[in-house]
Formats: sequence, C-alpha cells, structure tokens
Amino acid sequence: MSRNARINTLLLLLVAALAVIPLALGLGDHKEEPFAGADGEAETAITEIAPDYEPWFTPLYEPPSGEIESALFALQAALGAGVLAYYFGLRRGRRQGEARAREGAGAQDADAGVPTGADGGRD
Repeated sequence: MSRNARINTLLLLLVAALAVIPLALGLGDHKEEPFAGADGEAETAITEIAPDYEPWFTPLYEPPSGEIESALFALQAALGAGVLAYYFGLRRGRRQGEARAREGAGAQDADAGVPTGADGGRD
C-alpha cells in the first residue's frame, strides 16, 4: 500500500470515528435535542445570561419549516462542494496539461538531434 493510500485510509477512519464516537458514547443524551446545532445552543445561552437581550437584526428570509431550512442548507453545501471540486479539477487539469506540454517539447528536442543520412534528409 502506498503512502498516499495509507494517509487517505487513516483520514477516512478518523472522519468515521468523529461521526460514530459521539453516538456510541451517548454524548448529548441528557439534552432534549442532543445534536441541535450551534445556533440553538447560542440562543439558549444568550437568553439564560441576558433575558432582555434584543437581537441587532432579523433574518432577511425565514423558511416556513425546518425541512425547507435543511434543504436550503444542503443545497448550499452541495454548491460549495461543486465549486471546490471544479477548482481542484481545473488545477489538476492544468498541471497535467503542462506536464504533457513538457513531455511533447522533450520529444521534439530529441527529434531535432536525430542523425540524418548522407544526403542531408532523414532516413
């Protein structure tokens, strides 16, 4: 197994462990909504610390349901992943194109050094 394959396998196992360990250890069992998210936790903490706190602004768009909110978040994540995949694919394609161009230039240089026949033409 190559070094890159070992690193990729290790990273994959680490990500899987980060997803499974909180569930396996029962982290969050004492809460009403164990994995509600940081926004909800922050709102709860603020109302406990300062019950009369007024937000500075309101959202521009409030989705009518939690399912639509989740769908919009998933769409945002998919678009971001698409942009990143395009960028990395473009970089890889350019790098491969440059490598092919160098190989082609090296082959042309080698062709220029081919010995010619007695009459000056190629054999």
